[in-house]
Amino acid sequence: MSKTERLFHLLQILRRYRYPLSGQFLANELDVSIRTIYRDIAVLQAQGADIEGEPGLGYVLKPGFMLPPLMFNEEEIEALVLGSRWVAKKTDTHLQQAAHNALAKIASVLPADLRQQLELSSLLIGPGEVISGEDESLALVRKAIRKELKLFIQYHDLKGNVSTRTIWPIGLGYFDQVRVLIAWCELKKDFRHFRADRIVDVENLGVSYAKRRSVLLHDWRKQNNIPG
Repeated sequence: MSKTERLFHLLQILRRYRYPLSGQFLANELDVSIRTIYRDIAVLQAQGADIEGEPGLGYVLKPGFMLPPLMFNEEEIEALVLGSRWVAKKTDTHLQQAAHNALAKIASVLPADLRQQLELSSLLIGPGEVISGEDESLALVRKAIRKELKLFIQYHDLKGNVSTRTIWPIGLGYFDQVRVLIAWCELKKDFRHFRADRIVDVENLGVSYAKRRSVLLHDWRKQNNIPG
């Protein structure tokens, strides 16, 4: 049994019981030394498993943790790699770093054969125009979207006219040459799309907008005939 398989089986055993299991019990179940169990518990905890306990008292796994990559087949792994590489090449520096980190976490828990496939993947993202200068503002926008908070922006149109808007940001579209912010505009009392490169300034007002983002997204999709 490989280390990856052993970690998976250890999680499965912990998941079956709601009370603490001794290290010796786990060692007997997996036919390994108790020292190996202690090392494996530490590895799982480092990877985010919410395992409580210590040697001599036993261990219990809180609900909700799974090692997702162990559930993926080869094509699903390739899809994750391709998606991560697109993000790493086509978005702002904050998301680029997040993509690199996510791919590294996936690789760390893959079986050896799939890890090699990930590292040698021939699915590549072609060259394209590099969009720069929007990193900090887009990070602020994404945070406002997650928290459902209003933004105050200064925006210039195609003719160079600058206007100020209070908006409810609900989505951010990434295209090869432009990024588009989807929002409810208080001035126009309707949904509007704002090119990120035309946003002169952006400020988080720290005020929640009146509707849930899920409701606004549903209304926006319906208005634009976009399947949900």
